Amino acid sequence: MTKGKIISVINQKGGVGKTTTVINLAAGLSFQGKKILVIDLDPQGNATTGLGLSNVENSEQTIYSVLNGTKNISEVIQKTEFNNLDLITSNVDLSGLEIEIAGDNRRAFILKEQIMAYLNDSGAIYSYILIDCPPSLSLLTIMALVASNSLLIPLQSEFFALEGLTQLMKTIGRIKNNLNPDLDIRGILITMYDKRNKLSSEVEKEARDYFKEKVYQTVVPRNVRLSEAPSHGVPVLIYDKTCSGSKSYFDFTEEFLNQDKILVSAA
Repeated sequence: MTKGKIISVINQKGGVGKTTTVINLAAGLSFQGKKILVIDLDPQGNATTGLGLSNVENSEQTIYSVLNGTKNISEVIQKTEFNNLDLITSNVDLSGLEIEIAGDNRRAFILKEQIMAYLNDSGAIYSYILIDCPPSLSLLTIMALVASNSLLIPLQSEFFALEGLTQLMKTIGRIKNNLNPDLDIRGILITMYDKRNKLSSEVEKEARDYFKEKVYQTVVPRNVRLSEAPSHGVPVLIYDKTCSGSKSYFDFTEEFLNQDKILVSAA
């Protein structure tokens, strides 16, 4: 796996379209023939159910079993019903992990070491590994930041969105300084955009003024089909490929892939 392919999708605020972005970017990339592994690192397990698998408690085959040392990554990867798209599931068991490993002074590196050991030992070729982070700045989030090459930040176009981002930036800065100097922000995706709402355009303008080219051109609108799709266990790109939410995630997938083409041509 080449550098830059382990990507955390992160925002410590809940309800910003983080898991929706993971599910639909993974699906969009898999449609393009890219082999994708999604790691659900949220105890709520929404990426798990949104991709059609179970997040029932006490399953041995989850990311929790990897992080507590009872399983290797190769033992917990599950196929989804979508071609090229594999998943490591999560469930509420994960919420107790922080207390269980409190005495491990290498705890921030557990996820990174497990991923690297798996990739080195198995020769598995994933185009991208996408990590769905929990909506908090917890140990799980720090593990993801340490393991990642880059970050994708969904930013909802609502009041206080940029204030929350300031806190996240401080955390990212600390991780870069102390634990993962190569960590980079790949991009910021504006979500829940309502073109009838003046506030949406104001948040977009502020984000673009501050973060410049880091903000993707694609903007994801508020769309009822986006919120319906997870209850059916499928990405919206399959649930209703003609709705405005699907069109935006198809566009975003293209923009995401073009980033790598630009990086390759510049190298």
